[in-house]
Amino acid sequence: VKACQASVRRLGGEAPIDLYQIHFPGAWANEAYWDGMAQAYDKGLIKAVGVSNYGVDATRACAKALAKRGIPLATNQIQYNLLYRFPEENGLLQACEDLGVKVLAYSPLALGLLTGKYVDNETIQSIQGPRKQLFAKTVENPDFQNLLSVMKQVAAAHDGSSSSSASLPQVAINWCRSKGTIPIPGARNLRQIQSNYGALDWELSKEEVTMLDKASAGLSYILPEASPMPKFDK
Repeated sequence: VKACQASVRRLGGEAPIDLYQIHFPGAWANEAYWDGMAQAYDKGLIKAVGVSNYGVDATRACAKALAKRGIPLATNQIQYNLLYRFPEENGLLQACEDLGVKVLAYSPLALGLLTGKYVDNETIQSIQGPRKQLFAKTVENPDFQNLLSVMKQVAAAHDGSSSSSASLPQVAINWCRSKGTIPIPGARNLRQIQSNYGALDWELSKEEVTMLDKASAGLSYILPEASPMPKFDK
């Protein structure tokens, strides 16, 4: 509660925070954190309570604890994109839908792999650190190249549908939207911001969603055990 009060003061101290989230489930005392979020809600410091990187069991437990106090769990911010579809496979998306929890999909562009910028070993030379090895393994996969081809086909079909030309990032963003999630892409410049917003000008058809589903089936640029998603629910 004190941390939330400090955040409100830093934001001007005049209005409650629209959404306050727990970044990760802890190794212990999660109930205490949920209670603190509930207190912040009851005190009018925040408008909505959310979590991030919560698995199925942790999401259900948090939602149940908050419901006892008449507070809905609003969001669960998780990694989800065409190259990371594990939330579908492990039942997390379904659990959130059942509970009325909105999914905020972070990394909808898969660290840039779904932008069309990184397509072979030559184009990833500017990448540094562990990410370079991750990218190299992905771009060498023929299935990834096929996914990019399908994405280009979809983008071409919607060229002129938005204020900017339909692009691969917009295809990736709109695929997340088609799954009922709220994608939260990053941006480093005005052009990228405009491109991201341009995705809101059009939607994928059911046929296009199916095409992308098939092209991305079985593809993953990172395994769950190597991602921020907890290996086990706490």
